[in-house]
Amino acid sequence: MLSGCAGRVCHVLVLVLCLSAAEDFDWTKNDRGSFYYGTFPTGFSWGAGSSAYQTEGAWDKDGKGLSIWDVFSHKKGKVFLNDTGDYACEGYYKLKDDISLLKELNLNHYRFSISWPRVIPTGIRSDHVNEKGIKYYDTLIDQLLENKITPIVTLYHWDLPQVLQEKYGGWQNISMVNYFNDFASLCFERFGNRVKHWITFNNPWSVAVEGYETGEHAPGLKLRGTGAYRAAHHIIKAHAKVWHTYDNQWRNKQNGVVGISLSGDWGEPVDITNLKDIEAAERYVQFYLGWFATPVFHGDYPQVMKDFVGRKSAQQGLGTSRLPTFSSQEKSYIKGTCDFLGVGHFTTRYITQKTYPPGRGSTYFADRDLAELVDPRWPDPGSEWLYSVPWGFRRLLNFVKTQYGNPMIYITENGVSEKMKCTELCDDWRIQYYKDYINEMLKAIRDGVNVKGYTAWSLLDKFEWDEGFSERFGLYYVDFKNKNKPRYPKASVQFYKRIINFNGFPNLREVENWKRKATETCSSSNQLLAAARRKSKENKDHAEMPKVWPVHDEV
Repeated sequence: MLSGCAGRVCHVLVLVLCLSAAEDFDWTKNDRGSFYYGTFPTGFSWGAGSSAYQTEGAWDKDGKGLSIWDVFSHKKGKVFLNDTGDYACEGYYKLKDDISLLKELNLNHYRFSISWPRVIPTGIRSDHVNEKGIKYYDTLIDQLLENKITPIVTLYHWDLPQVLQEKYGGWQNISMVNYFNDFASLCFERFGNRVKHWITFNNPWSVAVEGYETGEHAPGLKLRGTGAYRAAHHIIKAHAKVWHTYDNQWRNKQNGVVGISLSGDWGEPVDITNLKDIEAAERYVQFYLGWFATPVFHGDYPQVMKDFVGRKSAQQGLGTSRLPTFSSQEKSYIKGTCDFLGVGHFTTRYITQKTYPPGRGSTYFADRDLAELVDPRWPDPGSEWLYSVPWGFRRLLNFVKTQYGNPMIYITENGVSEKMKCTELCDDWRIQYYKDYINEMLKAIRDGVNVKGYTAWSLLDKFEWDEGFSERFGLYYVDFKNKNKPRYPKASVQFYKRIINFNGFPNLREVENWKRKATETCSSSNQLLAAARRKSKENKDHAEMPKVWPVHDEV
């Protein structure tokens, strides 16, 4: 995902808070409690995830068309250190290697995305279908199934075909709805006999806000106060159309399910005795996850979004709200278009009321009238936006349960990065993050939340959007300096594998033993990596030695 929260860094203030400041939350259960030792339900699905642009590489090979990220990352200054995903993890060529990593982890499922321009180079199905692209995903799906790993397939993980951006303005244009539906239909037709779990969009919040409001992500547009809302409006319509296409044409033949993956940080009120802070916290979640979930489950935008954006628009002298509206027919068409909800979650914010005067210009962020705050005691090992706040995960899941009628949930992204210049395979902070967050998910299931599976984000270190390769989320370390992009297991691989094998947490002594053994194994991985680095350097030094030729005097 992942740096879907980076655009909010400038909105975060640091606040020293008492640990007792947020007890007994009114609109969700707020029992933090101690660590819970126990098991997940029988049949719970464990997995890991990736996305096409972040891992595949082969950006211009075998007939693939350009994506908006190919073009965006090639513009100087758009990505940290001008990194691109041209080669990424070379996943396009290392399919068997990566499936062996999935087997090593004993995973039940693997979440990946299909690159729209790899299978339809221009994005328009009637132009051309790239059979080499189809063959690549055929092979991936077949090999997963041969190894008893369930494919969970995302149709859109941010790599819009560049032609559609240039010709139509991308998600600003309603025509994307039909083009996306044609692409989805092709995928159902070619892969649906084997793929039974489909995700239409990954984190549309990031697509809308960072692609069309702040411009931090491709296509890099800064249409403040309007662009994000318009893009989201078309994405929601596209999702609904694809769900109906599957429901009408494919469900009876293929017996699959179609959902959407929404990212949501949790918002906790700074002062739980202050109604304004409570309202601001709920507003934060509604403007984030609720922006997309409420239409999909209830047919329309959250009332608080309609009220706030409508009022701000009127104060700015606009005749209509900057938040588009759905017709009554569209509301009924969109409502209920979700067989399961994918939830991506990484971190939490404290929220307080803050009024932005209308004269300061219109932006999505100002429309919310709130301020985001963090406790400086929260661990932040990697991305500057990602603090480890495990209890917020349980809170968010209970919120989803109460707001949307306890839908079937798959956790589609959860994990933590590191931002280090040096190589570190002994990732004890990631072990701690996974241990605590997975345990909060287990507590949520005990609360009655209908969580069916968990996807660690991510299988590999990969291209992290505008942060390039400077942040690493992987369970497996990728040596990007080596042209072969070899993978090395971090300590968290062994720890996550033990959670999977036990299907939970047995007892304190055993879990502490897992951590100790995991950190012991990483030292041998470190030695392997160091040896490979030395060999690579020796080869390079040898290649760079001046050539010595015999000297002949002129005669």
